[in-house]
Amino acid sequence: MKLQRIVVLALGVFAGLAQAQQSGLPRVELRAGMYRIDAEVADSAQTREIGLMHRRSMAPHEGMLFVFDTAQAYCFWMKNTLLPLSIAFIDETGQIVNLADMQPQSERNHCAAKPVRYALEMNQGWFAAKGIKAGARIGGLAPAR
Repeated sequence: MKLQRIVVLALGVFAGLAQAQQSGLPRVELRAGMYRIDAEVADSAQTREIGLMHRRSMAPHEGMLFVFDTAQAYCFWMKNTLLPLSIAFIDETGQIVNLADMQPQSERNHCAAKPVRYALEMNQGWFAAKGIKAGARIGGLAPAR
């Protein structure tokens, strides 16, 4: 019984730390057509791994931009992620390659259809509600290194 309490407490502390570690991320203002996006930037292995895990809410105009050093066909899953999200896989020019809706707490992979440098996670349905589809461009991205 005591061990169970310690494990539950440790998991709660880890969940809190994971969210706290991400709260200080840099932010960037992106544009999708006429829409403004306030995105946190996850550009290291650690921040990309944690992503939006353990978050319970996100403002409608906010998201998380994942930045990679090299273009590859990256895959994402939703383990320990509580929010339903939509993801846009974006190439080096800022063009959306493909989009996917992702369900909370799922280990199902969602992958880029071709090599990309960026992925943008928003609340599920955000892209569809704004009429943003594959082929659209996201402005405000850092130039490729």
